[in-house]
Amino acid sequence: MPWDFLVAKSDLRRTEFRDAETPPLADGEVRLAIESFALTANNITYAVFGEAMKYWDFFPGPEGFGRVPVWGHAHVEASNHPEVAVGQRFYGYWPMSTHLTVQAKVGKTGFTDASPHRQHLAVVYNQYQAVGAADALEAHKALLQPLFITSFLIEDFLDESALFGARSVVLSSASSKTAIGLAYLLKRRGTAKVVGLTSPRNVGFVEGLGYYDQVVTYDGLATAPIERPAVFVDFAGDAGVRRAVHETFGDDLAFSSAVGGTHWEAERAGGDVPGPKPVFFFAPDRIAKRRQDWAPGEFETRYGAAWAGFVADAPRWLTVERGQGREAIKAAYLAQVDGGTSPETGVVLAP
Repeated sequence: MPWDFLVAKSDLRRTEFRDAETPPLADGEVRLAIESFALTANNITYAVFGEAMKYWDFFPGPEGFGRVPVWGHAHVEASNHPEVAVGQRFYGYWPMSTHLTVQAKVGKTGFTDASPHRQHLAVVYNQYQAVGAADALEAHKALLQPLFITSFLIEDFLDESALFGARSVVLSSASSKTAIGLAYLLKRRGTAKVVGLTSPRNVGFVEGLGYYDQVVTYDGLATAPIERPAVFVDFAGDAGVRRAVHETFGDDLAFSSAVGGTHWEAERAGGDVPGPKPVFFFAPDRIAKRRQDWAPGEFETRYGAAWAGFVADAPRWLTVERGQGREAIKAAYLAQVDGGTSPETGVVLAP
């Protein structure tokens, strides 16, 4: 029986499974069976910002509940579209469910879900890429690719801005996968020192990546010898961390970017802070800009070159942990909510 994993919007720790219906397909509709998906802190961020950023709108749930979006792979179980065949596999954005029905608008490399309820949402999340049989890096791709695109876009933005004249780029939540991707790209370009802020328990892991020039604990920030001026990229979304960084650098903080919320239960508002006002980074806007700036296909070429090097190195530091079934999914989700998954582990789940 098909089912959905539901999360209470008012309490992210309250979950339940409900059976789902599979009505007959209308013209142009396709039903996909979800094979596997990655579960990271990024998915908890989707839930935290579900209302504000409309993440709950992609896969509507019953009153008071939402379906957390995840990235992974699925195959076509039934098709009422002449250009989509049963058995085809696709990578994309799914609910934590066994199935998803889409209104497929077929393109060169896959399809876009043209369902009416998704048309007001960022198109990048509605696109599904056709893929072949699973390969050795498929799990790493599901875990990292949705995050690395944000890393790539931030690094491109900072490069276009000449790092705002900074000599260091400071990343909070340095063990998070999006921060790791950004650190990799910054280190590769080599135009500034890459500084990671992390908790004491993650210092060894972050240092072992080889992507950071300097690793500093949150408590050690005030006295750390970090080259100035600096840019701050905030993946933690923690008002206390943000204030500490701004107070430490003051006028030597050239730019402050707010990206994520890995410290999702921490205070977010925090009032005014010294130095530049934090600017929220929204990846879909940057994608749209670069698709206009660059020649057709250039975005894919640049991103593809960066991604290939990063994912090839991923098995060195990221171990895939797999789970299957309702209990495994619930346990893995609650572990992410509570911050219990170690940074060197990537969780991939199957319904």
